[in-house]
Amino acid sequence: MSAAALHDELAAAGLDPVEVQAAIDRALAEDVPGEDVTSVATIAADARGEGVFAAREPGTVAGLGIAALVFETVLGDDVEVSDRVPDGTRVAAGDVVMRVAGPTRGLLTAERTALNFACHLSGVATATAAWVDALEGTSARVLDTRKTLPGWRALQKYAVRCGGGLNHRMSLSDRAMVKDNHVVAAGGVVPAYDAVRRTYPDLRVEVEVTDLDQLRELLDAGCEEILLDNMSDELMAEAVRVTAGRARLEASGGLTVDRARQVAATGVDFISVGALTHSVRVFDIGLDLTEG
Repeated sequence: MSAAALHDELAAAGLDPVEVQAAIDRALAEDVPGEDVTSVATIAADARGEGVFAAREPGTVAGLGIAALVFETVLGDDVEVSDRVPDGTRVAAGDVVMRVAGPTRGLLTAERTALNFACHLSGVATATAAWVDALEGTSARVLDTRKTLPGWRALQKYAVRCGGGLNHRMSLSDRAMVKDNHVVAAGGVVPAYDAVRRTYPDLRVEVEVTDLDQLRELLDAGCEEILLDNMSDELMAEAVRVTAGRARLEASGGLTVDRARQVAATGVDFISVGALTHSVRVFDIGLDLTEG
């Protein structure tokens, strides 16, 4: 698949191909500011080989199209990518997820950058899939947050979608999220909510609450999206009862996958999890080279 075709594939997945290409270019410039001295010294210029990417643990893959684009960027038309499984595929340990064939030097020059993208994004997708599995059969859905690596937000949120999760806001501009410090500055949850409604009448707005009094005030003010911050399961269940369907409720604050079903059982609509992106463990994908 050509770089142009890979760009089209990324665009169809909701990513900006220009931004992804720029991220790849930055990563390669960081890794190869001059030349790959080890590969130049140890590998004949005309040597060719095949690299086999395989999962070393079970999980959900993401970022393989980006990894393929890394090889296209380094080697251009002189690389063949095959057997690439679709992002979002659940794999077992040992499963081949992609093959690349071409000049051996170029394959090894691109290897680590390609793996950095694929392993990290597959880690996000795998963590998200674990939450999706834990919530299966409930009405709650898992959301990501803005707690992303600088410059990686679109990629990490794409990986969340690959894992079956939903994206919260992408930035500070696409919707309003009134947090505790905004409440302090505005003088209360309702003044803060009303201020957003006056200033941006067509924008979605969600307000964070820490107790049932704040919740009741917002419901009376007409707020339709409310975040329940660091509440116990019992308090969240009571919040759901008080809300009685008048607003969508999101649970947040130190939640773990082991507690997922308990939180879902309270009746909340969404569970937001910063750990999907801010502290995810990378997924183990290895590349084994064979000489052509």
